[in-house]
Amino acid sequence: MMKWAVWMLAVCLLAGCGAGARNETSPSPQNNPGVTAQQTAPQKKKIGDPNAVAAHLESLATGIAGVKDARCVVIGNTAVVGIDVDERLDRGRVGTIKYSVAEALRHDPYGVNAFVTADMDLAARIREMRADIDKGRPAAGFAEEMSDIIGRIIPQLPRDASPGDDGETGQS
Repeated sequence: MMKWAVWMLAVCLLAGCGAGARNETSPSPQNNPGVTAQQTAPQKKKIGDPNAVAAHLESLATGIAGVKDARCVVIGNTAVVGIDVDERLDRGRVGTIKYSVAEALRHDPYGVNAFVTADMDLAARIREMRADIDKGRPAAGFAEEMSDIIGRIIPQLPRDASPGDDGETGQS
């Protein structure tokens, strides 16, 4: 009887281990033609008239509570929106306003990929670029402002400064 019990135990173990794992995953959407995905965000439109698009995005941004003024510059198929908010607001509130503007632009086909800044210096530079564009100087205004922006971004390293760079000899 003992041999019979050991034998049954061995058969059960072998039968249990021999049954391979079943791969019952959900069906792939590629194998199911009835499954389709819908795009919920608007597709970015090609910008034909940059001035009209800039004015449109400015009006969307100024419609947000807390935005005093907004200026937009369109370069190619990309828009940069600078917003002006009350300088007394704390950083968290400014971030909330900036997020609200970005959310409003996200629902617009021209603003879906726009860049939004609440930095006072960058917003002022965008305002100056927009004024140059309105005066008929888009390339010159853009080049001047970009050189100013890059000049602020690139650090001045002490080892790169040499006597006489700014008219001083370095002697006291």
